[in-house]
Amino acid sequence: MHRTLADDLSRLPELLQSARDLAAREATGLAERTVVRFDEAPGRDPLPAEGSGGQGALARFAERWAPGFSGSAGPRYLGFVTGGATPASVAGDWLTSAYDQNVSGSGGSWAAALERETVVWLRELFGLGEEHSGAFVTGATVSNTVGLAVAREWLGERLGVDVSREGAAALGPVDVLSGSPHSSITKAMSVLGIGRDRLRRVPVLPGNREAVDVPALEDALAALEGRPAIVVANAGTVNTVDFDDLRAVAALKERYDFWLHVDAAFGGFAALSPAYAHLVDGLDAADSVCVDLHKWLNVPYDAAVQFTRRRDLQVRVFHNASPYLGLPTGDPDFLHLTPENSRRLRALPAWFSLVAYGRAGHREIVERNIALAGRLGEHLTALDGLRLLAPVRLNVVCFTLAENPTEERVDALARTVASSGETFLTPTVYGGVPALRAAFSNWRTSEADVERVLTALAAARVR
Repeated sequence: MHRTLADDLSRLPELLQSARDLAAREATGLAERTVVRFDEAPGRDPLPAEGSGGQGALARFAERWAPGFSGSAGPRYLGFVTGGATPASVAGDWLTSAYDQNVSGSGGSWAAALERETVVWLRELFGLGEEHSGAFVTGATVSNTVGLAVAREWLGERLGVDVSREGAAALGPVDVLSGSPHSSITKAMSVLGIGRDRLRRVPVLPGNREAVDVPALEDALAALEGRPAIVVANAGTVNTVDFDDLRAVAALKERYDFWLHVDAAFGGFAALSPAYAHLVDGLDAADSVCVDLHKWLNVPYDAAVQFTRRRDLQVRVFHNASPYLGLPTGDPDFLHLTPENSRRLRALPAWFSLVAYGRAGHREIVERNIALAGRLGEHLTALDGLRLLAPVRLNVVCFTLAENPTEERVDALARTVASSGETFLTPTVYGGVPALRAAFSNWRTSEADVERVLTALAAARVR
């Protein structure tokens, strides 16, 4: 063994304690950390020839790179839809690395059984039935891709084509219908060979909405004249967290032939709150469902889950035919269900957080975030020069300048706010108007944080 490796092994407890001390300092100070860093990163060092050991690497990281990391896990990072990492999930994530299990199969370890247990818990959390099976993936993009891959195989089944063997071209043109699809949907369509241009946008409801107009969707399906299609419904749109009427969309399956995929990346967490669970009524009728976990479940990156009713088709798409890996059985190994063969035990941080805080703890996070988003929206309208672009329906506040909201002026506002170090907001365009989004999904965020965000916005407007 190389002498530095041997030395690190002999001092492993001390090395891990040092890493723990650094992590504890950083996590404890996260609430006061500069939320984002836009200054230039250090230049590249040459590859070390000999290496300085674990302690040397830790010291070098703490000195050279740690100061430039963002406070994205903190309470005032409101960009994108970014959760933090609950204390229990951090502990689970550390142990994930320590045990270093490859959850490709179930042989020789209980790790796959733990993932299956966690998937069942999540299925119950989101109100899905036993007919939905699932697996962990890296994020919503891969979850949507897996769902559409199974949908593509279903189209082949309906048209007498084995897509996994003959290829997507054997299907001919594919129609994917949606009202306000996330950009990851067209990315998935590109990856799967369906083609970005095969997305058919369906009109949305009038009155500043992003939810699909169900009668317009029915008209679009009728125009296909019996050809099977894929419908992507939304349980929480990015800009305004609008929800399609999932029950009404699913009811159209009685008259039209389509696969229903629901993108519930973060909106699916409305199921945890009795006050908002009606928004996802009908989610259980979906053929496939996407839910992102490093958003509102507040587990470390990267983690998401996908569900489907047709695990047989999922296996047909993703099975890996090799003698050393084994064939899919009645309860197939995860390598036959997702794009990856090698799979990190992403379920362990989620398992830790669910055991630690239960349904009630995660419900409290969701309801607190919703209340704080409402508070920001209410007080934002009192700030001179700003206006809401849509009602605050759940956990996202979409707003813009009251006058002349050009892209340049809105971007300037975003940069000024970010440069304060107090908060970070992401830009968007809603209804053709450049805007900003404040998304609440962090377990730490409090009323005091909302006040600091409002103060930063007010100061930016004064300038």
